[in-house]
Amino acid sequence: MNTLTATVRDVGQGEQRWFYGGGLITWLATPEETGGDFFLSEFTGEKGKVTPMHIHPAAHETFYILDGEILLDIDGEKHSLSTGGVAVVPRGVPHAFMVTSPTMRSLTVQTPGTDEAFYRMASEPAPPG
Repeated sequence: MNTLTATVRDVGQGEQRWFYGGGLITWLATPEETGGDFFLSEFTGEKGKVTPMHIHPAAHETFYILDGEILLDIDGEKHSLSTGGVAVVPRGVPHAFMVTSPTMRSLTVQTPGTDEAFYRMASEPAPPG
């Protein structure tokens, strides 16, 4: 028996958090809402935003660029990724990115949804609006 309920969010809905080091994360589908199957978020950042090299030990991470461009470093190999581009980074593989366009928006999916605690620790609630 499925105990999950449907999750529906319109534009502007979903918890928003300021990520330390820059950028706004909007949580679109949380691990709690997906039974832990995945974690879906939208990220918005400005030129020069850089994430440190890091790994996700238990989750694959997929990036889909909605608008803008990033330079993605996957285990020392650089990839330019622009609007409509996608990258899948397997669990345990070191990666980082830098926003290279004036602004960038992306969707990120982590499967399974294991990293919500990290994102809470590395961010703070964004004020409404």
